[in-house]
Amino acid sequence: MLLPDKTAIVYGAAGPVGAAVASALAREGARVVLAGRTRQTLAKIADQIRDAGGAAQTAVVDVTDMAAMRAHAAEVAAANRGIDIAFNATANDDRQGISLLDMDLSDFARPVAKAVTAHFTIATVTARHMLDRGGVILAMGGGREAIPQLGGSHVAWSALAGLCRQLAAELGPHGIRVLWLLSPGSPDPGAAAPGDGDPLAGSSLIGRRPSYQQVANAAVFAASDWAATMTAAEINLTGGAVID
Repeated sequence: MLLPDKTAIVYGAAGPVGAAVASALAREGARVVLAGRTRQTLAKIADQIRDAGGAAQTAVVDVTDMAAMRAHAAEVAAANRGIDIAFNATANDDRQGISLLDMDLSDFARPVAKAVTAHFTIATVTARHMLDRGGVILAMGGGREAIPQLGGSHVAWSALAGLCRQLAAELGPHGIRVLWLLSPGSPDPGAAAPGDGDPLAGSSLIGRRPSYQQVANAAVFAASDWAATMTAAEINLTGGAVID
């Protein structure tokens, strides 16, 4: 196992990316705390992790509430002698499918403010419990694509990448690594074959997008000692849709 005796908090664990990442971290030996807004969904995912032999707890917490986040992180750290991994898979409440020319400023700015607020809160409250032990902070970010009618999403993802770079610079001396995963989104898991019925797969050089499990495996790698010298870096999972 790659993450034995590690403690991880996955924020936004009720969503498909968060659920996949939480399950993969637990598979590799981490004690996982599933944090989010939907208690019933979190409980279902935690039960699935436990049924597979993993260790999982749940917590309903608002990532924009600094006081609540500090209290929850302190509780997790006290119960587990610290926090080793934080993964941000929270949604940004964006509006898509409309031109910027026709979009209200509030709809454009909302995902930018939500993304930056959520990740600033997640990173700062968990990093305080990593200062004496090191740790890894991960997010879904990027924003280097050029796709129309995504509203403020690209700006939000780009802002996340910028925030991750600054966090990496300030937290690096404490042994804390910060990375973000760039993914074009995952296709319907019920698709018959890679790329089948997936209109976005054609923008990839390999004709397919990553599955949720492949995104989760990349997160496990980033969180593990196999990536010990990686920080302030983007992990590109776009299959060549974005070329480095």
